[in-house]
Amino acid sequence: MAEAMAQCGGRLSIASDNEKGCRKLARQLNACFGEGTAMALKLDITDIEQCRTAVQETVSLMGKLDVLFNNARRLMRGQGLPPEGNSLPIWETDPVIYAETVNVNVVGTFNMTRAAVECFRTQKFGKIVNISSSLRNFSNPYNSPYGVTKAALEAQTLIWSVECEKEGIMINSLLPGGSVDADIKRPNREKKKLQPVDIMNPLAVWLSSDRSDGVTGCRFNAKLWTPELSVDLAARKAREEPVFSSQPVGRFHDN
Repeated sequence: MAEAMAQCGGRLSIASDNEKGCRKLARQLNACFGEGTAMALKLDITDIEQCRTAVQETVSLMGKLDVLFNNARRLMRGQGLPPEGNSLPIWETDPVIYAETVNVNVVGTFNMTRAAVECFRTQKFGKIVNISSSLRNFSNPYNSPYGVTKAALEAQTLIWSVECEKEGIMINSLLPGGSVDADIKRPNREKKKLQPVDIMNPLAVWLSSDRSDGVTGCRFNAKLWTPELSVDLAARKAREEPVFSSQPVGRFHDN
């Protein structure tokens, strides 16, 4: 997604607790698209003050901040975890890992959004994209705590979009529509039908552009994108109904 936006002239602040990875990506983007395209920041989103500092440094070095992508999560697989990661029944789920996952995926997303909104309110404009997940992950067995946190993310998207609309801030969620082939530690990876890593690129670019001005409180599924259509119609076709039907339907204004 970062590469796709850089290709369209976007300038990016890449922030993560993986400082080495951030710097590597920023160097690659600068080499491909020109010096000053990307900057790297070390960031722990569970610390609200680090989030505020990241926003301040981005504005200071890039001149402004228009769009926030909330794409961070606690890793499901890795050191200290079984091959199936956090995908365990409740009686085998580590309470520490559960709490850490909620803290990163839910509280951390709040922290980063809060810091960005403080900036966006002063300029009366801003866009936030929350990276979500397929509906099956909200209810299928062995998808806790991940599915729990993504359901919370959808609720946050709906609530915040209503609260922030009069502030000129648009908030939407975006999902790939299936597991993305970005986890080399995924068990039986070669046997699974996985989505390409660039599947969300068209919608990521559209949601970052002025073509999506006025669109808020919506959920977009990248798997439903139809490249043969105009970008605005493709975006409309890729919109899913809100997860919680009792909530107000997201506003989708024609440009």
